Amino acid sequence: MRPHPILIPTIAAALLALTACAGPASAPDAPTDGTDTHGAVSGAAEMSEPQLHLMTVDPTGAVAHLDLLTEESTDIGGIGSVTTTASDGRYLFAAGDGVRIVDSGVWTWDHVDHFHYYRAEPRILGTVPDAGAVAVATTNSSTTGGIGLFFAETGAAVLLDTASLSKGEIVESFRLNTTPHAGYVVPVGSFALVTDGAGAVTVHESTGDTVAESTVPCVDPRGTITTRVGAVLGCRDGALLATVTADTVRIERIPYPEGVGPVTGFANREGRPTVAGLDAAGRILLLDTRERSWRVLPSPAPLLTVTAVDDAAEHVLGLGADGRVLVIDGASGALLAATEPLVADTIAAGSASGVRLIADDHRAYLNAPVERLLYEIDYADAARIARTFVTPTAPVHLVETGR
Repeated sequence: MRPHPILIPTIAAALLALTACAGPASAPDAPTDGTDTHGAVSGAAEMSEPQLHLMTVDPTGAVAHLDLLTEESTDIGGIGSVTTTASDGRYLFAAGDGVRIVDSGVWTWDHVDHFHYYRAEPRILGTVPDAGAVAVATTNSSTTGGIGLFFAETGAAVLLDTASLSKGEIVESFRLNTTPHAGYVVPVGSFALVTDGAGAVTVHESTGDTVAESTVPCVDPRGTITTRVGAVLGCRDGALLATVTADTVRIERIPYPEGVGPVTGFANREGRPTVAGLDAAGRILLLDTRERSWRVLPSPAPLLTVTAVDDAAEHVLGLGADGRVLVIDGASGALLAATEPLVADTIAAGSASGVRLIADDHRAYLNAPVERLLYEIDYADAARIARTFVTPTAPVHLVETGR
């Protein structure tokens, strides 16, 4: 079944071609005003390679930053009690009493055919005030576009300005009052999709103004992610894919194959077109946003979470219910390799809610809170444990920065 596109005319142009540095294609969140600085900001040094780090938060809210190049760890400071975390590859967004934002000081600027790498001092930026659980939606750019926050308890829909954040300022492009529900603000280009609690989403300008005739159905929204192609929002019957070209927001509905879905979330190697999720029956669902198609794979073992590496070998990684990391063939669902149980004690203690399995170009990373360990896994080499880092306190939350 082919997806059905919905074309939504917008008030202003959202994306223009990048400068000559960008090559023939442009990233989904390229700047729109011709002021592309290749991701540079004042006070940051451009580096010759990605400055990959692991950022962890312990039970007291202490934030540590582990440099994967030097293996040195830096204490950034305390942010208080944290329930969930998210990241765009530069910032840590920590939900607790509002959303606390930490700038890791390391990021990669994606120009599709090449990259720029930056490093600055890490710092705690401040807090976006509100209450209760929050859904965070990011893009692949740390200096342009927006970051969406939706507070389920109050119905507050907030879009943060990423350019201001890159300068150390927390600026709300808009704050809308909606019906309290488990919703989303999904940034795409200079716009954002906002759920309404009544089974629909509407496109908004960065000012908060509604784009005319832009409401489309999305019952029971669940999960969002940005790929190189566009922004994905999961719904009960499939996924919405939002892209922006010229002066038009294009929303395409990609229905689930009959008898499968929905998924509760999506994960992948940042920016790649294919994303992965699990449905209620434990099946692996792969959404190829470039082809607008789903692939359904049987799971080789009960899984807690899954992520798509989307490399040439089509690797999919899963965290097993027994604490193992599994390397799965993304074409057949066959088990290719597995580690020993790495987070079995954490799972047995009921402390796995903050455990994250993160994939980048060459390695996967996993935090083990009860074990007080961080694992680096070479998924292309029979799930070999490449490095193990001992942490002084429990790493209950993990994000990778510099990517």
